[in-house]
Amino acid sequence: MNKSMRVLFLLIITIVTAPTITVSKAEEEEPKSVRGFTNRFLAGITYCKINPRVCLEEGSAGPDCCKNKCVNVEIDSSNCGKCGKKCPHQKICCEGKCVNPMNNKKHCGKCGNKCEETSSCLYGMCSYA
Repeated sequence: MNKSMRVLFLLIITIVTAPTITVSKAEEEEPKSVRGFTNRFLAGITYCKINPRVCLEEGSAGPDCCKNKCVNVEIDSSNCGKCGKKCPHQKICCEGKCVNPMNNKKHCGKCGNKCEETSSCLYGMCSYA
């Protein structure tokens, strides 16, 4: 066998065995789907419209299904309180309501950061100035 035939043979062996190694590695790392089988092309995609229970599984983005995606309507600014309700610019979603964290005493600077009774919220900070 001459040198060019050896190179061609090694190239063919590499091409034939490489996908097998890649697929077996990918299958080890993929999570199981709802139906018990894996698909490396659809890994990480959940179809909650078909099966809403996937949103209740550990690692889900949230318990609610909006536009075929798992979300949490309590904190998602694109689905605040209900699917499709977007918060206006500079507002965030806290407890299912759009609030301005720059001046909201109950959510000052971030969700759940409550200012004391005697202080106010200004520029996202309690008792500023």
